[in-house]
Amino acid sequence: MKKYTIALLTFFASAALITSCENDLPTRANFSSYEFSGLDEHGGTWKPVLLSAPTQIVIAAPADVTSSGYQAELASLKSATANLSGSQVEAVEYWTNNPIIRWNEIALELAAKYNLIPGPNADGTYTLPNSANPAGPPPFPFAHPPYTCRMLAYLSVAQFDGLISAWHYKYAFNRPATYATDSSIPFAYAKNNLPSYPSEGAVVAVVSRDILTAMFPLEKDFLAAKAEEHLSSLTWSGSNVASDIEAGKIIGTEVKKIALARAAGDGMKNAQTPKAKSDSIKAAAFARFGWSWDNQENPQRPVGLTPLFGKVKMWNVPTVEEVRPGIPPAPGSPAFEKDAQELRDFAKNLTVEQRRIANWWSDGLSTYTPPGHWNRLAKDFMIKYEMNPLRSARTFAYMNMAIMDAGISCWDTKYYYHYPRPIQTMPGFKTILGTPNFPAYSSGHSTFSAAAAEVLSYIFPNEATFCRDWAREAADSRIYGGIHYRFDADNGIDQGKKVAQYTVNKAKVDNAD
Repeated sequence: MKKYTIALLTFFASAALITSCENDLPTRANFSSYEFSGLDEHGGTWKPVLLSAPTQIVIAAPADVTSSGYQAELASLKSATANLSGSQVEAVEYWTNNPIIRWNEIALELAAKYNLIPGPNADGTYTLPNSANPAGPPPFPFAHPPYTCRMLAYLSVAQFDGLISAWHYKYAFNRPATYATDSSIPFAYAKNNLPSYPSEGAVVAVVSRDILTAMFPLEKDFLAAKAEEHLSSLTWSGSNVASDIEAGKIIGTEVKKIALARAAGDGMKNAQTPKAKSDSIKAAAFARFGWSWDNQENPQRPVGLTPLFGKVKMWNVPTVEEVRPGIPPAPGSPAFEKDAQELRDFAKNLTVEQRRIANWWSDGLSTYTPPGHWNRLAKDFMIKYEMNPLRSARTFAYMNMAIMDAGISCWDTKYYYHYPRPIQTMPGFKTILGTPNFPAYSSGHSTFSAAAAEVLSYIFPNEATFCRDWAREAADSRIYGGIHYRFDADNGIDQGKKVAQYTVNKAKVDNAD
């Protein structure tokens, strides 16, 4: 397992870095335009997630390539590609021919930027981020793991559905690539003869801008500027004429509306509860099991993090009860004491390697959280296997749906059992990591990671051993850090696998394989 993490750290060291409190993890992959391993010519027949069919969104047929209007567009494109400035060339090189990867990187950077927990007020009370007043204080959002996994799921699913629709029309209308119609047009990327209408880049730019703006409203201007640069790069690179781009914008706009309508009604707005509701959840758990979790901070936070995230609408799992693990060992029982002693042993004899793993996976404040770790890995595989934008979007969509479902099921488990953390049950016990503000059982890192690993193992079967070993390392890291018991981690792994199977089953019948 050590060689896998060292290999990834070596790769990561060559990429641009973001600042974090525990580990400097990169978001940007160091890659250039590449030749796609395949075009997925039948991608327009794949089953979308949100759309009833790829044709739910309607665009007009394009003008014939022999028409005067299209010929004028080609002439305009040829002019736009001539004598590019240095910044324009940089933009073309940055966006490449797979912008799905770049927009995912932007999302991870924003998650890290906004992963800042609100501090206490002078009187010891807390003010939570409010979407109605995003400027705060404190600023909205707090991009904690539940928020981040949800953001990545909506972004990825909207991109995927938009590109399925785009692929349908590409091959229905079959407008040739610009350079295939006029060989004098300089094309910046690897030629592949993908039909140009509608522009897949325009779909991705509009969907990504609008989904991320809804999730990070204070970044509206930044995201608008990135989208404008992306859209302009489609011209500067010789990829698309104006009508290609406008058709792509239509698809992107309509898909984002559908995605954001689902988000508005998925229950996330109720996930963070008032104290009275939080207290009632705690009391119900105590009545069932005779234990409950208490926040150990000073001053103590009045409520835990998103107690009702477990009620948010899932993507592929029918109900949380179907994947909820069984009752954990009662504190003080022989099974509990066995795992508690393991924590004491690690605290006394932690190796340098175990400490490094605990810190590297800590994913605390100002990081892109555990879901971000897995998105970063998925990008490496997309580049390695030279995926086109549609297949890349499919990968992110299924993985991030599984991660979000895993998070929902994990948070349901956490607040249903309300199990105390080691520092609460083991007097005098000290951790090497900060203890999260929510119950212990089951482990979020374990559940997120196992779900991601199973989906990636399905999509990249040659990487299955690596992915599953990495998920196990993520789970073990929380034990090394002293913030989870072994039963938290092991049950979290099993829970994540069960959740992922629903998503994998859906992927198996979407016509893509």
